[in-house]
Amino acid sequence: MLSAIEKADVLIEALEWIRRFRGKVTVIKLGGSVMENPTALRHLLLDVVFMESVGMRPVLVHGGGAAISRAMAEAGLEARFIQGRRYTDDATLKIVEEVLAYETNEGLAAQIEYLGGRAMPLNFRSTNVLFGERITLPGEDGTPIDLGHVGRVTRVDRATIDNLSYAEQVPVIPSMCIDESGQKLNVNADTAATAVAVALGAEKLVYLSDVQGVLRDKNDPASLIHSLTAAEARELIAAGIVQSGMIPKVEACLETLDKGVRKIHIIDGRVRHSLLLEVYTSSGVGTEIAAQR
Repeated sequence: MLSAIEKADVLIEALEWIRRFRGKVTVIKLGGSVMENPTALRHLLLDVVFMESVGMRPVLVHGGGAAISRAMAEAGLEARFIQGRRYTDDATLKIVEEVLAYETNEGLAAQIEYLGGRAMPLNFRSTNVLFGERITLPGEDGTPIDLGHVGRVTRVDRATIDNLSYAEQVPVIPSMCIDESGQKLNVNADTAATAVAVALGAEKLVYLSDVQGVLRDKNDPASLIHSLTAAEARELIAAGIVQSGMIPKVEACLETLDKGVRKIHIIDGRVRHSLLLEVYTSSGVGTEIAAQR
């Protein structure tokens, strides 16, 4: 009986958040270590199915860097990165399209269906929803650095995504886009997720990471900061508490808040059911950054 009561208490705690976020869009950026861990991925996708089942509108945006690099190695191609971006020539683009837009994208949608949900892969042979333009990076001498077929998202087909969500399907979107000439482009998954969240007016954007969130002491997991305002996050960067690789992630969160997304979450996707724990409990398991309290 005690065990049953405890389970009921958990459901009652979740009820407040289920009511608050019913009908609201949450964009989930999936990539990195989570996609390389079948068990973690399965639990994450179960969380997504749960969210949709209780009335939230989850939208999945994913990368697939490790799988792409493996496929390139098998094809005898060497991966080349410039300022953290994958140089994408014709041969690389072909592999990116096959692995990311088809194998990974359709595989994720199939797993959601297998777990009892409904999902739609949105790729170039179903329905593409991301449109953009080619980009270059600034060199040290000011000369633009060519990245090949790499772009950024400038337009999102919101109507298609909304219609799927209203039909109780989970849109699954690969981080690729098409430019005005019909050229396919490789896109950074974080920036693609941001573009989707902004276009949809999302309540939340969740970055699944391989870290807990923002720590006051990077060597002490117990120093996790559960909630920050944008101003407090900037103060932590200025004070040197937010360091190294976490700086660009937090700065990307702040930029996304400035564009209208209400809350950003950084959570460790390797933790079992971390997505549900972050969204449907009072304390959460990661760091939530909001414009203000």
